[in-house]
Amino acid sequence: MNIHEYQAKDLFRQYGINIPTGKVIFKKDEIKPTISSMNTDVWVVKAQIHAGGRGKGGGVKIAKSSTEAAAYAKDLLGMKLVTKQTGPAGKLVQRLYIESGIHIEKELYLSFLIDRATSNIVIIASTEGGMDIEEVANNHPDKMTKITINPIIGFQPFHGRQLAAGLNLSLNAKDWVGSLCEKLYRLFVEKDAQMIEINPLVLTADGSLIPLDAKISFDDNALFRHPDIQALRDISEENAKEVEASKFDLNYIALDGNIGCMVNGAGLAMATMDIIKLYGGDPANFLDVGGGATKEKVQAAFKIILSDPSVKGILVNIFGGIMRCDIIAEGIVDAAKEIEIHVPIVIRLQGTNVDQGKQILSQSKLNLHVEESLDAAASAIVNAVKG
Repeated sequence: MNIHEYQAKDLFRQYGINIPTGKVIFKKDEIKPTISSMNTDVWVVKAQIHAGGRGKGGGVKIAKSSTEAAAYAKDLLGMKLVTKQTGPAGKLVQRLYIESGIHIEKELYLSFLIDRATSNIVIIASTEGGMDIEEVANNHPDKMTKITINPIIGFQPFHGRQLAAGLNLSLNAKDWVGSLCEKLYRLFVEKDAQMIEINPLVLTADGSLIPLDAKISFDDNALFRHPDIQALRDISEENAKEVEASKFDLNYIALDGNIGCMVNGAGLAMATMDIIKLYGGDPANFLDVGGGATKEKVQAAFKIILSDPSVKGILVNIFGGIMRCDIIAEGIVDAAKEIEIHVPIVIRLQGTNVDQGKQILSQSKLNLHVEESLDAAASAIVNAVKG
């Protein structure tokens, strides 16, 4: 789960991290009183969307008067902001964060991530903040510093000294980076974060380090432990089909293709998408109904796939272990009777109660094409979609 910059900075404040004064705005009639109430001579007006590249897309404006700040805010609030991460459709700006400007000596980069291969937490830092960090990593690896932290020992003072050395910080700033990273590490662990990214982390004239931007994403599987974090969720920033899928505990991710996939098991889902590509097709989604799906869950999954107008065909690939093939078949038939279907559907069932499942499908009198092997099923749906 992602949160907005202003929400991330509220969490930073709770952990004692120094950030500029800022206020969030939801309505245009809040703009003038909010700007007037801020004791500053420079205002930074920031669009709040769940996407990077806001600055390059025109979503971050620096104003040197309250009049200029208000004009920027009026233009940004309610606009469609297009960045490299939003795609051409852009995202509607429904919130603004107005922040006091500060004097910047240097821009740095700092992030906390999970290394899945080693089960460690990794801090990545760079002297080149404010830029595309991928470009810096590819073209200037000497400007990147990577610190690996074993969760058993946690963040230690020597980690801070290593970061300070990698960032070429002054004596004053060396103390700041250790203190800042210790607080960020506690936030990362205590709130079950998956990523914390600060770009830029700015160095001021007195050697202070202040996060000028903040992105945090959290582990969805741990949200039950954090109702305070769950309350920060902005559903309007998420894909509507993914939100609907989450209500039924379905693992769904929208993709750019035209062949809908309904599979049980993440590994089988990945293999299914791969074989669709192998036969020249493009998957429209990743959808794992799980090992213990009910008939109602299968119906919901089918409806979600069909709600995507780009879907021109559906491949159902089920291996019945815990999941029974007859349950899947009943869910498909019930959903197909409720929804008018204009796309070909190819189904491959194997495993528990496979014969009962195939019988249910054959007796439904619906236009459902059943194949024995995954190869044949993938070839059939790709050919059907291509006409």
